[in-house]
Amino acid sequence: MTTSVNETGAASSGTMARALKEGLFAGLLSLGLFSLFIGIKTDQNISNQLIWYPRWGLLAIFVIIAAVGRFAMVAFVQPWNAARKANKAAAPATDLDAQPSFFKTHFLKIALVALILYPPVIVALTGVQGSLKYVDNFGIQILIYVMLAWGLNIVVGLAGLLDLGYVAFYAVGAYTYALLSQNFGLSFWILLPLSGILAAFWGIMLGFPVLRLRGDYLAIVTLAFGEIIRLVLINWTDVTKGTFGISSIPKATLFGMPFDASPGGFAKTFGLPMSSAYYKIYLFYVILLLCGITAYVTIKLRRMPIGRAWEALREDEIACRSLGINTVTTKLTAFSIGAMFGGFAGSFFAARQGFVSPESFVFLESAVILAIVVLGGMGSLTGIAIAAIVMIGGTEALREMEFLKHVFGPDFTPELYRMLLFGLAMVVVMLFKPRGFVGSREPTAFLKERKAVSGSFTKEGHG
Repeated sequence: MTTSVNETGAASSGTMARALKEGLFAGLLSLGLFSLFIGIKTDQNISNQLIWYPRWGLLAIFVIIAAVGRFAMVAFVQPWNAARKANKAAAPATDLDAQPSFFKTHFLKIALVALILYPPVIVALTGVQGSLKYVDNFGIQILIYVMLAWGLNIVVGLAGLLDLGYVAFYAVGAYTYALLSQNFGLSFWILLPLSGILAAFWGIMLGFPVLRLRGDYLAIVTLAFGEIIRLVLINWTDVTKGTFGISSIPKATLFGMPFDASPGGFAKTFGLPMSSAYYKIYLFYVILLLCGITAYVTIKLRRMPIGRAWEALREDEIACRSLGINTVTTKLTAFSIGAMFGGFAGSFFAARQGFVSPESFVFLESAVILAIVVLGGMGSLTGIAIAAIVMIGGTEALREMEFLKHVFGPDFTPELYRMLLFGLAMVVVMLFKPRGFVGSREPTAFLKERKAVSGSFTKEGHG
């Protein structure tokens, strides 16, 4: 007993000594890295001369955060994680095979009910006008990226085709709605499927030339396709108005009922005070319905022969061909169906914003959508949705963190650092969850009993 206690105390003191050493090393490393980026600020005086002045306080905050964070990681987090894994490995088989909890079993139903009740709850807590920010920025914005990521998941997660130009289909849907609604007066519900059909057509047009390409070569071609679409939008000024964009795009209606101050508008019809929040709440349920359709179609397609052909193509294209699967049609269906959902999202985006321009469809958008798919776990709808909530919701939450100005100074603008934090979050997730938030998936075909497939039993990168 005494020997065991002595060994535990020696191990604990050794861990603390190592944690202190690594904490100091992390502090010194961050001091060297941040000295020029954080510790010194450059400015321009009235004579157009470059001047600089130190920010030792802000630099000290970053160094302390790095040192304390590394110390806590080595001293507490790593031992706790190791003990948890040891206890899990030592647990009897009956405990490992126990039934999942109620929350895990009914997670999707609970999440759907929470999403349906989200706008009424926000209205009850903040009022009609106060709910505008939360419904729009934290509701609609996140769901748009969820739908885009689920559409890209068909191409990348299921078929294994790396697409870096997915935002081009997003742009096709947005400009289709903007141009046809303005010039021909067509309604949102007519242009929504039409935008998806045209985006699917462009997906086929992209798929034909790249049928023989794989991996990096395919990524380069899709990246070029996205840039070509953006440059066309910029330079075809007679149609797209170039960098000025298209404004005053007609809004979506509810059975022909507009959301404006007219006598036949939504507010006047139901005797409600005029507010733009009602239109945003309506759009929230529209994009929620579109996300539901996207998830339903994806799940159904995965269980069909075409879905299994996508997965076979993802795992090994040569073996896929040897099985008699037509890889040409398989790739084309993946590109076209994924592009179709991108077109739906683009049409909705134009109706929500009322303005579209090429600046909304840059390569960075494709990178963000692809990052959400990878971080969530390729092929996992639930993981992708969680990644979209964390990444997009987290960057939107930065706008509300005004208290950071009291810590880092009045000149600190949190939203300017959103891409820095986005990249940091990606590094952290890839270190601790290299296969995404959800690293396991259930197979579409199984014998007698459905079992989740761990990421360790699947091809690297496709967990």
